[in-house]
Amino acid sequence: MSEEPIRLLYIDDDPALRRLVQRRLGTMGFDITLAADGHEGHAAAQAGEFDVVAVDHHMPGMDGLQTLEHLLALPSCPPVVYVTGADDGRLAAAALRAGADDYVVKTIGEDFIELLRSAFSQSLERVRLRRAKEQAERDLIASNERLGALLREVNHRVANNLQMTMSFINMQASVLPEGEARNALLASQQRIGAIAHVNRHLYATGNVEHVAMDEYLANLARDLAETWTSPHAPRNVVSMSAAVELQTDKAVTLGIVICELVANACKYAYGSDCGGDVRIVLSIGQNRIRLTVEDDGAGFGEMAETKGTGLGQRLVKAMARGLGATIRSEMTNPGFKVSLEFDPR
Repeated sequence: MSEEPIRLLYIDDDPALRRLVQRRLGTMGFDITLAADGHEGHAAAQAGEFDVVAVDHHMPGMDGLQTLEHLLALPSCPPVVYVTGADDGRLAAAALRAGADDYVVKTIGEDFIELLRSAFSQSLERVRLRRAKEQAERDLIASNERLGALLREVNHRVANNLQMTMSFINMQASVLPEGEARNALLASQQRIGAIAHVNRHLYATGNVEHVAMDEYLANLARDLAETWTSPHAPRNVVSMSAAVELQTDKAVTLGIVICELVANACKYAYGSDCGGDVRIVLSIGQNRIRLTVEDDGAGFGEMAETKGTGLGQRLVKAMARGLGATIRSEMTNPGFKVSLEFDPR
């Protein structure tokens, strides 16, 4: 199957040159329309569709630069090759600045025809590449929009499933009497909640790589306070965090550590019939992140002596190893404090 001819509009006031262009380029796969001046060429460009246009500079009535200006004002102007005399280098530069795609200097004989053909081919190739680039950009934008919509849907479904799981656990805990079984369910609920908070952050901000810890810890502290507070034993959980961002996996790990440490403080630092404060502090210095969870309660010795099943202690140690963190626990008279330090990188 033969290729479609290249539709050329050639605008020049020299009839001999127009005939030469038509005769020679007509044998090279061009479908040529001729125009004798700028007005005629502009009218032809308005009425027809062309792949490329050639415009001579020296024409009566409307010169090449004026014609170029009118052509470029059309809704879909094809690439324009400007034709100048041998001594018109400055005009060629002016035409390129005005929007011409290329220029050719007039010569005698076949060299001029070959230069025209080469300029047309290069201009059409640039147009093809530009259109391919624009199409690729449109395809990429469309693909990103589809992926964004898919990610939002996945995040939405994950958030719903996490919330449903937390609700089921809470319902189960609510029918149990005070004791280790109920506390274990509440602790599991908060571990899931730590993950859910990160998921909500990703869903809200669109940043899937990092989590703003000040905002994350504020929300986590609020939920922890609601979980461990009762009318006869209120728990005030507050967070103080530097404006630092952590990678998503580190934020999740740190959130689970905080849940365990706050749960221990809420359960064991204060009596079952009195209120108390628990503070979460996150600071940064000398390329190290320091997390501290502290209370003003009676204290309960080293972490190894923590009451309960010891699952929370094992989780904290495992998560700390994942962070490459060191753990330190100490009595603060009054109260108890657990600190972790790790490299955020």
